[in-house]
Amino acid sequence: MPPDDTTRIAALDAAARIAALPLPYDELFARGDLSVEFYAPRGVDLQEPHDRDEIYIVATGSGTFLRSGERVPFAPGDFLFVAAGEEHRFEDFGDDFGTWVFFFGPVGGCRPAV
Repeated sequence: MPPDDTTRIAALDAAARIAALPLPYDELFARGDLSVEFYAPRGVDLQEPHDRDEIYIVATGSGTFLRSGERVPFAPGDFLFVAAGEEHRFEDFGDDFGTWVFFFGPVGGCRPAV
C-alpha cells in the first residue's frame, strides 16, 4: 500500500517508475476512498470498466479518449471523468502519453449531484 502522507509526486518521476514495471500503471498514493495512480499504456490501451468513479488529468501527450461510444480529443492538462462501469479507453496516443488517475468513492460509483 502506498503512503498516504505524500506531499508531492512529479509526473516525470511517476512515468520513470512505471517504465520499469510489467504493467502500465502504479498506485502512488492512497488515503480513505481515494487512490491515485499514474497510467501510461504502451501501444494500446486495454483497460476494462472499473467499479469506482475515476478522473483522469492528462500529464503528457495527446490523442483521443473514448467513453461510452463518444470520442473526444485530449491534451496535457485536460480533465476526463468516467463513471463506474463505463467503457472507456485512450486511442491514437503516442509514446509520450501519461495521465494521473484518481479513483474515488464507493464501489458502484457516487450518485450524481442534483
